[in-house]
Order: sequence, then C-alpha cells, then structure tokens
Amino acid sequence: MDNLRLILWGVLLYLLYQNYTAWQQDYGRPPATAATATAPTRQLDQSVPGTPTAPASPAPAPTATPPAETPAVAAGVPAAAATAEPAATVTVRTDVMDVVISARGGELIRADLLNYPEHKNDPSVVVRLFNEDKPDTRFVLQSGLSAAPGSAAPDHRALFKAPATQYSLEPSQDTLTVPLTWTDDHGITVTKTYTFHRGSYAVAVSYQIKNDTAGEWRAVDYAQLLRHHQKVERSFFNPDTYAYRGPAYYNGTRYQKLDVEKAEDRALPTTPVTGGWVAGMQHYFVSAIVPDPTTPVVYSLDFAGGDYLLRAVGPVHSVAPGASGQIQTTFYAGPKLESQLDAVNGTLYLTTDYGRWMTPIARPLFALLAFVHRFVRNWGFSIILVTALIKLAFYPLAQTSGRSMARMRALAPRMKDIQERYKDNREELGRQMMELYKREKVNPLAGCLPILVQIPVFIAFYWVLLESVEMRQAPWILWVQDLSSRDPVFVLPAIMAVAMWGQFKLNPPPPDPTQAKVFAMMPFVMAFTMAFFPAGLVLYWITNTGLSILQQWRINQLVETEIKKARA
Repeated sequence: MDNLRLILWGVLLYLLYQNYTAWQQDYGRPPATAATATAPTRQLDQSVPGTPTAPASPAPAPTATPPAETPAVAAGVPAAAATAEPAATVTVRTDVMDVVISARGGELIRADLLNYPEHKNDPSVVVRLFNEDKPDTRFVLQSGLSAAPGSAAPDHRALFKAPATQYSLEPSQDTLTVPLTWTDDHGITVTKTYTFHRGSYAVAVSYQIKNDTAGEWRAVDYAQLLRHHQKVERSFFNPDTYAYRGPAYYNGTRYQKLDVEKAEDRALPTTPVTGGWVAGMQHYFVSAIVPDPTTPVVYSLDFAGGDYLLRAVGPVHSVAPGASGQIQTTFYAGPKLESQLDAVNGTLYLTTDYGRWMTPIARPLFALLAFVHRFVRNWGFSIILVTALIKLAFYPLAQTSGRSMARMRALAPRMKDIQERYKDNREELGRQMMELYKREKVNPLAGCLPILVQIPVFIAFYWVLLESVEMRQAPWILWVQDLSSRDPVFVLPAIMAVAMWGQFKLNPPPPDPTQAKVFAMMPFVMAFTMAFFPAGLVLYWITNTGLSILQQWRINQLVETEIKKARA
C-alpha cells in the first residue's frame, strides 16, 4: 500500500513513454530504399484507369466490375497530350478559397485557404494545399472520365475549354459554377462543372455527357490525389511533428491510415465498396475524394518515384446514342472543421485524427468545448470552464476519494509508528496496517480512482488540442497567443510545477523518506516533460490541479473537524 502512489506515477510516466514510442513506430519509420523511392515502373501522373470492353446492357446501369489499369497513354488521347506544354488556367476565388484549375483535364493545381495564415504573425502567406510550386511539395487533384480502348474520353490529360479565365464569388452570390467543355471529333460532348459554395471547402464536380454519335458510349469516372510523400522529422520538442501526414482510406466500415512504403497497405481490396472515401491528410487540413455513398467504387494506392497516387474509380456509365447522362462526385480541400466534414460525409470526421481509442472520448470533449466557446468566444477560457465541468461531473467520485485521502493524512503519524515498530517484520507490518485501515474505515485504493479517470481524459484532451484546427493559432490572454503550441516563455509549466507540488503537500506523506523525495521531485519532472506540449493542455492540467487542491483542502478541513468531534 505504501508504494501505491509511486506505482500510479510510474503508470502515468509509462503511458507518456508508450505514447512517444507509438508515435515513433507509426510515423518515424526509416526512409524507403532507393529501389522503392526512385525506380518507378511508370509515371503516376499519366496513369489512367481503364474501362471494361464488354458490351453494355440496354439499360445504363452501373456495373461492379473493377476497371483495369491502362498504359500511361490511353487510347483516344494523343500521346502528345501527356507531354504538351502547360495549358491555360482558370482562377476561382471564393470567400474562403483561391483555386487554380488547369484547362488540361480540369486538374486542381492550386488551393489556397484564405482564412488560415501559414504563420500567425504573417497573415499574407496562407496555407496552400494543392500546388505545383516544387517537386517535393507537389500535390494535385486529378479527375476525369476514361473510356474503353478505341474511344476518346476527357481524362485528366484532355484539353478543356473554359468561357472565362477568372471567376469570383460576388457578395450577392452563394454559389459559383465553373464550366469546362470537352468535345471529340465524333459527337461526344462533356461539360465538367465545378460548383463552389459560400463559406464551404466542399467542391461539387459534375459531368454532363451528350452522345450525338450512332453508338453507345461507355466510360468510368475517376478522381485521384497525386502527392509527393514528405517524411517529417519528428521532434519531442515539437509535438506538432507527430501529427499524421499521408493517405487515408475508409471502406464504409473501417478507417485506416496507409503507409505508402508498406506493400500490404498499398494492396487495397479490388472489390467495389459503397460509402467509402480516400483522403490526403496533414496537420489540421485534409483533401478528400468523397463519391456518392450509394455508388460502388474501387479504391487503389500506388507509390513510385517518391510520389503516391490515391485513386477512386466509379462504375461503368453508358450513354445511349442521342441521349444524355450525368455523373457527380464531391471533393473537399480545407481545414478539418467538424461541421463542414459532417456536411460532406458523416464519417469524414475521422480525418480529425484523435486516434482509434481516444475518439469516443475526444469527440464529446471537443463538442463540449465548442458549445462553451459559442458563449465565451475564447478557447482558453473554454478549456478552463470545461475542465471545471468535468471536475463537477466526477465530484461524487472525487469526494469519496478525497475523504479517504484526508483520513489517511490524519492517520499518517499512527502509520509511521506502526512502521517503526514492525520494520523488521514485513508480514506483521502489513497485517497491522490493514487492521488500522479497517478499524478507521479507510480505503487506501480510493485515492487511485481520480488519477485513473484523469489519464484517458488527459490523453483525449491532448489529441483535441493537437488535432482540432479550431485551436490552431487560437489566443488566450497576454503572452499565450497560440494554445496549440507551447508556452513561449514557459510560465504555464512553471505554474503547473508549483500547483502539482502544492497538491503533493496536501496528500498523505509517504512514510518512506526515499519515496517522499521521489514524489517531491515528480511535479517538476512532469512540468519539464509538458513544457513543450500545447499551452492549452498545460492550462487544462493547471486548472484541474488547482480545483483538486481547493477541493482536497476543504475536505481535509471537514475531516479534521469530524475527527476532533469524534475524539471529544
């Protein structure tokens, strides 16, 4: 029993160590071999999915047959299209995005997020998702239609025509449409339309197909994220570097982060799934391809030349002679705002990567934080109030535990006397201690419960503060102007150390002098460990510790009064 608190501290430190080790295992793997990274079998950016060549049924119903891969240059598209000089571009500006679309394939080659500065002190440079700035940062979203060999189709290498080169969402508009048109020499016309909405990072994409030929026209729709795989240098002094960066896949039932360097992760099922999606993730932001949840889609992941290609291929669509057809899908490129993610797909919130085990705690915790923030309009004060609400929710448990701790504190002199008397007889010492606990109706294990309850809440709070984009660059007061990063002057960690030391002094002192010294040093060790954690997390711990001190101080007073009355 004497070692109980030491064990609990050890468990907490062990969990922190395991968390750090898990980060290293998940995200700190060594780089791929040269054969994997620099010897591609084909150029990923010229890859186009194929279309089954079997005759279509009279009814234009989709088939679940997964499409096969075609060569780098598909039939119906001249080889020169893949190597032609850069095509014209179309610039689209909404209230939240600045997007550039290439006339070649209608490819999204740039997406700037106007409300998210790259650095808090420099609002002129905003976060850029899609880009072709440099080879090692290249990230584009390609989409199109792919027909059977011998038929032309507007894949992501085909040239489209746009009626204008610049589009802007006017104050009187809520919706902005950008049409791109492709026509072949035989009578197939496809209008690819991007639709943007005010305040939204979701982009609807539709294909309006007109078949003026004498035969049936068949094609599959597809979309793919092509991105250079950047390895992040992990640093214990910068917890942000442990946020996941890479592809993710949801198959309708299971969410999975994919390691592009592992063959088993790249081997996605070739059978179509419904209700799924794929995403390219990074800290706070995500780019996703979200097909219609009722449409069977085949997903794949390829990796070559240091780039990965994450693809979604829909079923075969057929358009009868003289008829029209329409295909639709949705893209998302923006911050991981839960309200917007939920509006696109009810499971897209999984990209806010709280972790498999912490999500059931972290999501309600964030929902409570967001609710409180609606009233106080400050995330720092929201953290303080939510911490107080959590403390209130666990008040009955903490009250029982606190009374037990207070009674053990009152028994400390008698416990020390017993230990001195039976220091050479460990068996008798244990028996006498248990009799004392029983006689005084004290449960030494009751003090463990608050700590055990706090551990998952603490870890969930960590992930909420690390992953929630709402916390990004959010100020509190004075010197704390970013709750998602460390305290720049380490004032909060210093306050945390003092608060934890005060809490230690209120608890029953360990009878063993060595243990007492270890416990006295533990608050400062913890404060040093958390000095580089997000300031919001340290603020939570300070608030929780401060409330615990007030509660335990009051309970100690009440118990001492009760003991004095019982002895009178």
